[in-house]
Amino acid sequence: MGENMDIPVSVGPMNEGERVRGPDMYVELAGPKSYGFELTRVVDNASDKVEIIGKDIDKMEEGSRTPFAVIVNVSGDSLEEELEGVLERKIHEIFNYIEGVMHLNQRDSLWVRINKDSFNKGLRLKHIGEVIKEVYKGEFPFIKHVDVIIITDPDKVKEELEKAREIYRKRDDRTKNLHEEDVDVFYGCIMCQSFAPTHVCVITPDRPALCGGINYLDARAASKIDPEGAIFEIPKGNCIDEVKGIYDAVNDVVYEKSQGAIKAIALHSVLDKPSTSCGCFEAITFYIPEVDGFGVVDRKFKGETPLGIPFSVLAGQCSGGQQVEGFCGMSIAYMKSSKFFQGDGGWERITWMPKELKDNVKDVIPEDLVDKIATEEDVSNIEELQNFLKERGHPIVEKWESMATVEEESTMKEEHMEEYEEKGEGAESVEYIEESTESQGSEITVPTMYLPGGFGGLPSDVKIILKNAVIKVEEIIIVREGNSKNKDN
Repeated sequence: MGENMDIPVSVGPMNEGERVRGPDMYVELAGPKSYGFELTRVVDNASDKVEIIGKDIDKMEEGSRTPFAVIVNVSGDSLEEELEGVLERKIHEIFNYIEGVMHLNQRDSLWVRINKDSFNKGLRLKHIGEVIKEVYKGEFPFIKHVDVIIITDPDKVKEELEKAREIYRKRDDRTKNLHEEDVDVFYGCIMCQSFAPTHVCVITPDRPALCGGINYLDARAASKIDPEGAIFEIPKGNCIDEVKGIYDAVNDVVYEKSQGAIKAIALHSVLDKPSTSCGCFEAITFYIPEVDGFGVVDRKFKGETPLGIPFSVLAGQCSGGQQVEGFCGMSIAYMKSSKFFQGDGGWERITWMPKELKDNVKDVIPEDLVDKIATEEDVSNIEELQNFLKERGHPIVEKWESMATVEEESTMKEEHMEEYEEKGEGAESVEYIEESTESQGSEITVPTMYLPGGFGGLPSDVKIILKNAVIKVEEIIIVREGNSKNKDN
C-alpha cells in the first residue's frame, strides 16, 4: 500500500495497536490537553485533493502539541448521509495503519501522536491525507472521489469544531424514538480489538458504541456495506433480564468474539457483569461505595473525582477489554437513554459528575435530581459528597437509612449455637450480642479500610482505601477459642 503511494513508512494492519509513548513522540495532535475533531461528510463534488490548512509537522517543535482536525468529504453513487458516521469511524483504523502513528478516540475527542522515527523517515501530514484518500477509495468501491482537509491552524480548528458538534448532535437524535424492544437484532463492534483484545462493543437502539461515534443506525448501515467487517449483526435471542439488559444470544456472541474471556454481559448495569471497556470511551461510570452511588467522569474533565483520582487513572482500571464490576466505559449519548444503567437504579444512583458534563446532559436529568447531583464546584472529597447528598435530600440517602434498619432479633438462633458447639472443640465460650433498640447497633463505621492490591480486578500494585465506610451488621458472634489446657495439649 505505502509503496504505491510513495509513502515513506509502511502502511497496513500490521501496524495496528502500536503505542507512541511520551519519550518517543515527535508531536501530539489534539488529545486531552488540546482540542480537535474528525468528521466525514457525504458531498456531491469531492475532487480527490489533499489540503493542509496550517503547519505541517516539520514546522512544529519537537515534543509540542497542537489543535488538529481532519475533514473527509466523499462523493459517489448511492452514497447516503446515514453512512457518514460509519465512514468517519474508519479514520481511526486508517491512522493506526500508518507506521509510527497512534490514533485514539473519535469525534471531538480524538488524540493523535506521531513518533520520532517515522518523522525522521519523512512522514508528514500530506502523506497521512493521501493514505486516508486511497484507503477510502480502495475499501469502499462506491466512493468515487475523496477530499481530505487537515487543519492545524488553531483558530480554524476552533471555528470548524462547533459546526462539527452540531452535526454530531443531529446524528445522535436520529435514534431517539427507537428502543431495544422494537428490534430483533443488535450489532457488535470489534474495531478496537487491536488495543483491547477481549473487548466486544454491543450497540443497541438504547446504547450507542462506547466511543460515541456509532449509533444503532450507523451500525446497521456498516454491517450492510461490509458484512465481513468489524461491525456485525447480533441476534437478541431470549431475554434473561430485561432491566439489566441480559440476552442469551448476545452472551454467546460476546463469549465467541472475546476468545472466551467474557462469558456474559449486562448492557445496563455497572455492578453486575458490566460491558467490557476498550479505551475509546467518552466517559466512565464508577461506583462510590461510601455513598452506595455512582459518579460519572468524562474524558474532557481534567480535575479529580471525589475519589481523589482523575479520569486517566480510572480509565486505566477498566480499559483494554476488561470487565470490572463497579466501572464501565460509555458514550455521552447513553446518558440520554431511557435505559441509562437502569439495572442499578439509573439517575437516582448518580451522585457526582463534572459541571460541564452535567450542563451538557441537564435536559435528560430528572428535574427533581438536577440540584441534588454534586459537581466539582460543590465537593472535592467523599466526606463533602456525603454531606452534600444529605443536605440536598438526594434519594440515595433514603437508601442508606433503609439499609441501616435491620429487624431486631429477639432470640438466639438455635442452629447457630449448634453449629458453633459442633465446631467448638476447645472453645471456652460463645457469646451472642444482640442489637440495642436505643443505639440501633446495626452499623459499624470504619474510619479507614484498606482493600488489597488485585481487589475488583485492579492491578496488584494498586491499593483501595475506603474512608468512613459503613458496614451493616445483623448479628455479632464472639467465640473465645480454647483455654490454656487445650493449648497445652
